[in-house]
Amino acid sequence: MSGKADPRPAGEGTTSRTRLDRGRGALGPALELVHTGRAPTRAVLTAELGVTRATAGAVAAELEALGLIRVDARPTAAAGSQGRPSHRLAVAEDGPVVLAAQVHADGFRAALVGLGGRIVATAPGCETVDADPAKVLSSVVEAGADLLRTTGRRCVGAGLAVPSAVAEPDGLALNPLHLAWPAGAPVRRIFDECVRAAGITGPAFAANDVNLAALAEHRHGAGRGARDLLCVATGHRGVGGALVLDGRLHTGSSGLALEVGHLTVNPEGRPCHCGSRGCLDVEADPLAFLTAAGLAPGPELSLLQQANDLVRHHYDDPAVRTAAEALIDRLGLGLAGLVNILNPDRIILGGLHRTLLDADPARLRAVVADRSLWGQSGGVPILACTLDHNSLVGAAELAWQPVLDDPLGALSRG
Repeated sequence: MSGKADPRPAGEGTTSRTRLDRGRGALGPALELVHTGRAPTRAVLTAELGVTRATAGAVAAELEALGLIRVDARPTAAAGSQGRPSHRLAVAEDGPVVLAAQVHADGFRAALVGLGGRIVATAPGCETVDADPAKVLSSVVEAGADLLRTTGRRCVGAGLAVPSAVAEPDGLALNPLHLAWPAGAPVRRIFDECVRAAGITGPAFAANDVNLAALAEHRHGAGRGARDLLCVATGHRGVGGALVLDGRLHTGSSGLALEVGHLTVNPEGRPCHCGSRGCLDVEADPLAFLTAAGLAPGPELSLLQQANDLVRHHYDDPAVRTAAEALIDRLGLGLAGLVNILNPDRIILGGLHRTLLDADPARLRAVVADRSLWGQSGGVPILACTLDHNSLVGAAELAWQPVLDDPLGALSRG
C-alpha cells in the first residue's frame, strides 16, 4: 500500500465509493425503466429509483457510455412549464441488438430487436417447417446471422418462441402439437448449439410463444401498467394462454402453467389432441373458424391470415358472422372460467381472438360478464394486443433480460 495520505477530507472517499456502488446497483433497474418507457426523463428516473439527482445522472451517463441509452444533452422545457427542464432519456437506436426467432405451424421468422422492443431488421419468413427441429432452428439462426452481417450490429443474446409448452429447467418442447417435431425435443439446447455454430455471441433462451407474447405486451403494449394480466391468443393453430402476476410472468413450477387451450368449452365438440373433446384449442382457433364458416383452408395463405381476412372483410356474410359468433361465445366461456379462477385486472387477446374482439367487442364482453362472478361484480377490461409481432418481441425480451439484470456484467461477457 502507498504511504501517501488521501488528500480528500475524512469520509469523502467512503461517500464517493458508496455513491458509485449504489449507482452500479441501480444500472439494471434504470435500464429497465428506460427500456419499458417508464422513465422518459432523468427527473422521472430519479424519482423511480429513489436516489439523488447526482446518482441518477451518473447512472444515466454510465448507461449512455455503454451504448444502451441516449441522454438529451440540451433539455428544453415544455411550453408553460416551470422549473429546470429535465434531460430526456431514450434507448440508443444504434445500440446492441438481440436475435429473436419464432417458429409456428405455418413457418418461421428471424429478427433483430433493440431495446424498447423495437424491431430493427427482419428476415423473409419461411412458410414450411421441417420435422427435424435441428434443421428448422439452424435455418432460422442462419437467417438471423445474415441480418447481423448485413447490419453490422453487435448481438448480445438470442431468444426463441415456439408453439409448445417448454419444460424447465431443460428447455424441452413437451407438446409441439401443430408441428411434426417429436414430443420432448430439446429445443433450448439445439437453439443454443445453432447460435454458437453461427458465431453469434451471448446466451440463448427458448420459451412458449404465448408466454412471450404476454411478456412483450406487458412491457411494451396493451398490458403495460397491469398488475395481474391474463393473455389468451390463437395464432396459426391452437390456443394458448399466459399470466403475469404482480408484474412477473407466471410459468408454474416447471414452466407449464396456463395451458388454457385445454379448457373444455363444448363438451360435445371436436376431439382434441389431449384426449378430451371440445377444448378451446380445437374450438376457437383459425381452423375451427374456417370449418364453422364452411370453408376449406387454401394453401396459398396461412390459416391465421385466411381467418383474419374473412372476419375483417366479409363479416356481413351470414356464414362468416355465424361462425365468428360461435367462436366468440366459446372463447367467452373459457375466459369467464379463467376470470373466476385468476381474478386478473386486465385481459388481452391476440391473433384471431384480437380480430374477433375488434369485430364484436360487446358480445364477447357480455359473455364473460354473464358467466363469471368477478365479471358480474364490475367487469374485467378486455383489450386487443397492440404489438404486431409480440412473440418475436417477447423472445427478444428473454435475451435482453441478462442485460437488464446486470448491464455491466452482461456486456463485458459479450
